[in-house]
This record gives sequence, structure tokens and C-alpha cells, in this order.
Amino acid sequence: MTDTLSNVFNVMYVARKNGKHTCVVGPVSTFLIKLIEIIKNNNYIKKYEIISDSRGGFIKVELSDDLNKCKAIRPRLPIKAEEITKYEKRFLPALGFGMILISTNKGIMTNKEAKQSRTGGTLIAYVY
Repeated sequence: MTDTLSNVFNVMYVARKNGKHTCVVGPVSTFLIKLIEIIKNNNYIKKYEIISDSRGGFIKVELSDDLNKCKAIRPRLPIKAEEITKYEKRFLPALGFGMILISTNKGIMTNKEAKQSRTGGTLIAYVY
């Protein structure tokens, strides 16, 4: 596995596409937990449970019906605050529909939060 983040989003997308409501992603990291928490706060995930084992642990995720697609953005593109709208048009199907996750110097944010705080960063993933 070369990119764990891409793997996590791919597992969630394939599970939802196949009609499953739960999936197991991992290995656990604080970065991954923060991403899952933001996705949960935006109602794309119903709940999640962190399960520890001897190899780093994993997260059991219960997917919401609102999740249509989620994918990591490769390569990780650095953007300025003024460019967020450009990438919303590129990665999201409609204006105001879905979210882009951005890693900033103030932490991980959605595209709406980054626009409000006028903060740029690095694109991580999109979810809708």
C-alpha cells in the first residue's frame, strides 16, 4: 500500500457503491481520525469506532446514504485562498454541493471554512 489516504477513501467509496453500510479502514493515525471526524460532522458518515490491535488498529465506519463519492486528490496541490472556487468547480458536481478537505497551517478544514478564514493550503480529498 503506497498511499494509505487514497486507500481509505477508495474502501469507503467501493463499499457505498456496492450497497454496504459499513466498512473497515486503517491503519489508524491522528490525521485519519481528524479527517473521519470532519466527514462525520458533515453527515457523510453516521458513526465510527476506533478498534486497536497490535498492528496499528483500524476504524469501523458506518456510511450515510448521503455519501455518493469520495476520493483523495493526487497529486496534493498547494492552493491559495483565492483559488478555492476554481477547485470547487473542478472537483465538486455543483456549487454548494459536497466539500473539499484542505490541510492548512490552522489544521484540516473544509473548503467553506477555508474561504471564510481566507486560508490557503494543500488539497487532500473531496466528498459529496
